[in-house]
Amino acid sequence: MTWYAALVLLVGLERLAELVVSAGNARWSLAHGGREYARGQLPPMIALHVALLIGCLLEAWLAGAFLPWLGYPMLALLIVANALRWWCIGTLGRQWSVRVIVIPGAGAVRGGPYRWLRHPNYLAVALDGIALPLVYAGWITAVAFTILNAVLLWGFRIPAEERALAQLHAHAVPDGA
Repeated sequence: MTWYAALVLLVGLERLAELVVSAGNARWSLAHGGREYARGQLPPMIALHVALLIGCLLEAWLAGAFLPWLGYPMLALLIVANALRWWCIGTLGRQWSVRVIVIPGAGAVRGGPYRWLRHPNYLAVALDGIALPLVYAGWITAVAFTILNAVLLWGFRIPAEERALAQLHAHAVPDGA
């Protein structure tokens, strides 16, 4: 269990690194005319991700067991999910943030994983939320996170992003005008 607690701590530190990158990018975006939308969504999302880490540790401590047939593939999936997450962050560059900030005049990013998926970062988050708990057979945490994450993403976050982008494009000045 000690190695699993270290893994969860490492993932937590990675999330803190994301928040540092996000804060810098948000400051840059706002300084370059970015508009923020749906600010109230951030606290529940942060709470859910903190609960994921706590749930992983609690479930592992209370009833968890390392099942090699499940744990090793989930560890590999966790690595893939985090590689995808950082690919998204690198592709979006300064436009990436945990906040919904849209910069007028900044076109939609179509490179990297965005060539194939509209929201690859959210796929990475979903895979991460399944894989991390299941590394140590945390079925309850994996299912609970997956359901709550789906509600937040599909019920609130993705529609808010789509509305923000639609508003931005509705007010854009046509080329040549």
